[in-house]
Amino acid sequence: MILLNADKISKSYTEVPLLKEISLSIHEGDKIGLIGVNGTGKSTLLKILAGLEEADSGTITKTNGITIGYLPQNPSFQKELSVMEQILLEIPEHERDVREFECKTILTKLGISDFEKPVYQLSGGEKKRVALAGVLVHPVDLLILDEPTNHIDSEMADWLEKYLVNQSGAIVLITHDRYFLDRVTNKIGELTGDALYFYEGNYSKYLDGKIAREEMALSSERKRLTLYRKELQWIRRGVRARGTKSKSRLERFEELKNSALQFSQEKLQLQTKNSRLGKKVLELHHISKSFGNKVLITDFSYTFLRNDRVGIVGPNGSGKSTLLKMILGVLPLDKGNIEIGETVKIGYFSQENEEMDLSLRVIDYIQSEAYQVSTDHGTLSASQMLERFLFPSFMHSVPLGRLSGGERRRLYLLKILMSAPNVLIFDEPTNDLDIQTLTILEDYLDSFPGAVIAVSHDRYFLDRVAVRIFAFQGNGEIGHYPGGYSDYLEMHQLEKEEQKSSIIQKADKNNPKKSDAAKPAKVKFTYNEQREYESIDGEIACLEDQLADLDDQIAKETSNHLLLQELLLRKEALDQELTFKMERWIYLNELAEQMKK
Repeated sequence: MILLNADKISKSYTEVPLLKEISLSIHEGDKIGLIGVNGTGKSTLLKILAGLEEADSGTITKTNGITIGYLPQNPSFQKELSVMEQILLEIPEHERDVREFECKTILTKLGISDFEKPVYQLSGGEKKRVALAGVLVHPVDLLILDEPTNHIDSEMADWLEKYLVNQSGAIVLITHDRYFLDRVTNKIGELTGDALYFYEGNYSKYLDGKIAREEMALSSERKRLTLYRKELQWIRRGVRARGTKSKSRLERFEELKNSALQFSQEKLQLQTKNSRLGKKVLELHHISKSFGNKVLITDFSYTFLRNDRVGIVGPNGSGKSTLLKMILGVLPLDKGNIEIGETVKIGYFSQENEEMDLSLRVIDYIQSEAYQVSTDHGTLSASQMLERFLFPSFMHSVPLGRLSGGERRRLYLLKILMSAPNVLIFDEPTNDLDIQTLTILEDYLDSFPGAVIAVSHDRYFLDRVAVRIFAFQGNGEIGHYPGGYSDYLEMHQLEKEEQKSSIIQKADKNNPKKSDAAKPAKVKFTYNEQREYESIDGEIACLEDQLADLDDQIAKETSNHLLLQELLLRKEALDQELTFKMERWIYLNELAEQMKK
């Protein structure tokens, strides 16, 4: 069944159309990943689908009674509310007691544990996660998510993937996280500015389909370029547009020329020459850092080599960005010292864009760093570099305030690379960058002759770029792991299993079997345990009856998706409670057996 149909949607904010006659249908069970270069209108399209923005033309048709949940890219809150009050705000009062447990569970999974904290005290990343929890707790027919993976760490992303995969409703989302797209989506929509192309399957299937489409386009382009060359030869003969035939050929030439230029401009290119890097790069000697009682880094040492590719992972707030700021000299060290080579020129791509004068023109912003840059193929002007970064000439005079968030992010990256650094330090570089830019950046880093240090939650990016992982493990400890993110995960899992085995063996050694002569301590119930022991059989039977009734209701309910979602949530909560009661039953009965001896 079609939940929502969009027909020929167009939208403009300037003289250049942002969306031009875009059409799509969203069916039950669809999990659509929307991708495309920054500035092509992805977020605007989501707002139109969610009913938060009007299209200039076109129609949106929704199934009667459809419920929609929407996560904006930059959520806003009522600042006087607490975290829990903000989430419960949209929940009917009679449901709040039932929903509160689920709210707390989701918030905890997303790294928010202080439920009474005022929302105005939250960081930008925490606000995004609270907003995400707020939309997840509402069962809806269609969930629309704009960059849900921004500001969440790898463990949170794993949990969110599983949560969304198990949702029965339809989902439309924008994300740059390619592993996330691969595991969650069953359809990919690529927005190109003047068209929306759909590919059945996940991100891997999209890549297969994209290759096939590009090959067809390349074949057509070769034919078009052949015609273009013929027309060019004809034009160069100096034929004047006197007759109708001459005029039509001139018009055809302009059309071919424009399409050829458009095809070539679709390919973003990164190419700069870098400053020479000497033998000594960065050396960290026994560095430590704490904030109050919170220890982030303890006695950490490492020597970065010229071609190092280090990825840094860990929970939010564990100290990853702090380490980068200490290297940059922004934060002081508590102990130890950092030595930086004389030839080192650092390019720092921070988690948030630098402060920009939004009245400044695009070309002026780039020229504030450099008017030209040296590449392997000669010198390129700031204007030429902008065009290679998918900023066509008509955008060079556009004020920064008219760019999308992703376009500003791409522009900020270009400015850093224009400075010709030989050490690149990235703090969450994949936030707000489109997949095409990320792919080209990864290719650029393959041949980058200097060192790369990157804090990132993007597992694909780390697998693609890193050859060593620093993992913040808490209490100031930082682990070293060779390889990319997947290698780290495998080794970390082995470490946890070995640690668990070691604890069990140690416990066995410290608790040898008592001799027959040893007098056992007297075992007895506490007052509360006695009361629990007397009532637990009845409580378990009651829970089992409730679950049986729920199973019957779920089996019969096939039409009301919202009610079915609520029934499944109640069943999950009862299952968890029953599991807990069964564990208590085992413990109490074992204790009762010991009391008889």
